[in-house]
Amino acid sequence: MHINMKTSLKYIVVLVILVGLVSCKKDSRPNYQYMPNMYEPIGYEAYQESDAFANGIEAQLPAEGTIPRGDFMPYDIPDTNDGYEEAKVNLKSPLESTEIDYAEAKVLYEVYCGICHGNKGNGKGYLVEREKILGVPSYDDVGRAITTGSIYHVIYYGKNTMGSYANQLNENERWQVVAYVEKLKADLEK
Repeated sequence: MHINMKTSLKYIVVLVILVGLVSCKKDSRPNYQYMPNMYEPIGYEAYQESDAFANGIEAQLPAEGTIPRGDFMPYDIPDTNDGYEEAKVNLKSPLESTEIDYAEAKVLYEVYCGICHGNKGNGKGYLVEREKILGVPSYDDVGRAITTGSIYHVIYYGKNTMGSYANQLNENERWQVVAYVEKLKADLEK
């Protein structure tokens, strides 16, 4: 077998490259760091003493009575039977009729409520029909005098086997769903 000079030179070059690559890899030390501050962050102590603040501590509590930025408004009615009754009687929607988006509310309702309450509000959702959850009443049941406030209160805190949806729906979305539930109730009562 005869190997010419060009072929042997190619093998030597490939061998030198492979040896070079293998010899450069060293598990005991990391490779080059292009942005070392991403790998080795500088820790700051939030509770260190500082002259910049009145009591010498950097991290401060917000002033009493402040509300976080964004759409958050506190809901002060407690999660009790008395709180439910108070909401049922006194709580009204802050939305004007022009602010209600029934298309958006329908989507939210079908995602969060329809699985149990049914897409028509008749208490015959998918889980009820499969007998995974029992006793979900229809919105038009005679003994069930739901109001704007009671619907919002139940969405916020939950009731019986229904959990709270306060973390899944923001305040505006909760009021949209309340308006949609009232619409379903009116449609069922026709």
